[in-house]
Amino acid sequence: MNIPGMFERTNRWAGAAGFTLLEVLAALAILGLASSSVLIVIDRCVNSAADSALRMEAFELVRENMDKILVRDMVDETADFGTSEKYPDISWQTVIEAFTEPAGGQTWLRAVCSAEYVDSTGEKRTIELEHWITPLTDQQAAQLSGQQDLEKLGMEQIIRTDSEAATYANVGVDTIAEWVENGLAKTDDGMFLRHNLDLFIRSKGNPTPEQKAKQAKSIRDLARRLKMEQKELEQDGLSGTVPGAGGKGGSAGLSTGERGKGNAGQIVDPAARRQK
Repeated sequence: MNIPGMFERTNRWAGAAGFTLLEVLAALAILGLASSSVLIVIDRCVNSAADSALRMEAFELVRENMDKILVRDMVDETADFGTSEKYPDISWQTVIEAFTEPAGGQTWLRAVCSAEYVDSTGEKRTIELEHWITPLTDQQAAQLSGQQDLEKLGMEQIIRTDSEAATYANVGVDTIAEWVENGLAKTDDGMFLRHNLDLFIRSKGNPTPEQKAKQAKSIRDLARRLKMEQKELEQDGLSGTVPGAGGKGGSAGLSTGERGKGNAGQIVDPAARRQK
């Protein structure tokens, strides 16, 4: 049975109740923008929470390191660093050092504990705690200063390997071995001192027995010898005479004229001056 106009009305109603393709696409675009904004806010909240957690972990680590220092009976100048076993993403550093108070000139021993981590933006962040442990007497400050001088002298003087010694002396490794057989002194841990190498450089590998006897066996021994040489130089300046054997001045192996021109800093490393 065919009712006239029935299908026409049905199609018209269906068209009125539906959405066009353009309307659907616009709705999806609006939904996408709203969803992305929500996701951005959620992501920022998550990163902020992660950064806060890292910051608290770093502060906890720094506080633990500082507490370990404060419960010690004795402390000395040290520098230590590493990565936390509990928090692998955080590295730490602990430094105990002497410093002079700018206002009063008093020397103090202080501890500086720090921890470093990378935040969600990729930037390095540092948490640091500082504590002034105790003021130092003049004698204690002098002892620490002397230790620092020894460490500095060691960095300037120590040559660790035969190849480095050969490069410094501008000779072959075989020549260094020959010098060792001829009496070139090494430290107890088998390293070279520039002071001793300079002696063999100046004498072309054949120093006198007296010169060999004046070689330093350690950094502390070298520091003691350099102080003695400095005192001799000061006395020479007052008396106008230069002690030495065979026209040479002191254990540094410099001639009388060279000693008259040089200062104590130059005598420590004459070969460096020669290379310049």
